[in-house]
Amino acid sequence: MSLRRVAFVLGEYYHLYNRGNSKQKIFLDEADHNRFLKLLFLCNSKLNINFRNVIDVTKDVLVFERRETLVDIGAFCLMPNHFHLLLREKEDGNISLFMKKLLTAYVMYFNKKYERTGSLFEGKFKSEHVREDNYLKYLFSYIHLNPIKLIDPKWRIEGIKDRLKAQKYILDYEYSSYACLGDENQKWSKIINTNNFPKYFLTPTDYKREMFDWLNSSPRKDLGRPREI
Repeated sequence: MSLRRVAFVLGEYYHLYNRGNSKQKIFLDEADHNRFLKLLFLCNSKLNINFRNVIDVTKDVLVFERRETLVDIGAFCLMPNHFHLLLREKEDGNISLFMKKLLTAYVMYFNKKYERTGSLFEGKFKSEHVREDNYLKYLFSYIHLNPIKLIDPKWRIEGIKDRLKAQKYILDYEYSSYACLGDENQKWSKIINTNNFPKYFLTPTDYKREMFDWLNSSPRKDLGRPREI
């Protein structure tokens, strides 16, 4: 068995991502997105939770009592053929366990729904140890700005063609944690827990200003931008 290049260290932060095998789409409709997001919530637990049993009890999985969580999730974003997560390791081995539970459950769901077999993702999930404070702060913007690629694929290189359109698209995008930051009433807000992340943004307005500063100043050299997937 090959060893993972990045070892997960207690209390440290990590950017995790992976894409579909051969760049295939891993989310084909709204139900797929919702299933993955619900699994982000349910799999983040030391309990072994059966998705079907939760649905039998309540249609809203987000009210399920998970007890102690495995990781702290600071941010997430789902794209048609890949995903991004920003995680903190709470106990040794927890990130690996969480990702195994999450990806196994989603692949089983996806393969059954679309009557397919075999691998869905492109090998093991990728992980990047976030060692610098300014880079950790930047990742909140990087992750949440990813959906702009769906309407303006070359924006990071050539700059934004329509800034107002891009800003509105980000604000309306349903499958990221952008709207959850600072607002506990958002639909998916229970997925994230930023209490153990640095308090970079005192208000949602502060975060919005920071994120759109990166948007409006492109193209420019980013802080060691993650490899595009």
